[in-house]
This record gives sequence, C-alpha cells and structure tokens, in this order.
Amino acid sequence: MIKVNDTIPTGTLQQLTASGMENHNTDELFANKKTVLFAVPGAFTPTCSVSHLPGYVIKFDEFKAKGVDQIICLSVNDAFVMEAWGNAQNAENIMMLADGDGSFTKLLGLDMDTASFGGIRSQRYAMVVENGVVTHLGVEAPKEFEVSKAESVLAVL
Repeated sequence: MIKVNDTIPTGTLQQLTASGMENHNTDELFANKKTVLFAVPGAFTPTCSVSHLPGYVIKFDEFKAKGVDQIICLSVNDAFVMEAWGNAQNAENIMMLADGDGSFTKLLGLDMDTASFGGIRSQRYAMVVENGVVTHLGVEAPKEFEVSKAESVLAVL
C-alpha cells in the first residue's frame, strides 16, 4: 500500500467534460500542485452520497484557503457515472475522476474485492499529495467513516 513520502504511481484516470472524455496522466495531474484526493467505494452509495462527497463540496473554500489547488474524488466507476454523480451533488468544484478498471487503485494498493456488490472497488481513503508526493494518508477501517472525511483532512492541512 502507498504510504506517506511515496510518489504517486503513473496511471491514467478519466473525466467526462463538456468537450468529451478526457484522460488525465497522474504524473501531470499531481505535478506542481497541492491536491486532496479522496476515494469512495462507489458513486451514489449511501455514505458516499450523504456524507463523504458533500463534506468536500461544502468545505471547498476552506480547502482553497489552506492552499489546496485541487480536490479529486476518485472511484472505480466509469466516467459517465462520476459525471452524473458530481452533477447530482453540485460538485462543480471537485474533479470527479474515474478509475474504470481499477488499475490505478491497484497501483496504490488500496483496492478491495467486494464480490457480488461490485467486484474490485476502492477502499475509502483520503490523501494529501504535494507535487506528486503523499504527505498525508488516512485509510478507513471497514465500515468506518472518520479519517477520510473533509473535516479530518482539513485538520491536518
């Protein structure tokens, strides 16, 4: 599993934009920026939709005030689902990125097999990445929601 002081691995994440499908190379995505990346097991799922994503939407300005350049929400879903979920949650300031096949999540070592729920998904976590290097990582224990919520990440910035 990735840890503090590790460099984010090279991968590709997708985003549906007004211009169509955009592929983001993670080397470029995290270069020269302070990024908060949080991941959810699935878009439109209860904790993710009621608490996790909304916390970052509501506290976006507080993150910006602490020098965060971008906030990324990541899920092992397709870009169409991530775009629809972002729209439903008024998350226009959050980059809603898809790891469709879970390959980037596997590179991070933060994948989990949910069997019939949805197969390979991401664990719930949040990290701070500065110029491609992880400076904070909070991975949730199963069925917990504490270390990856917006308030917890703001407290470490």
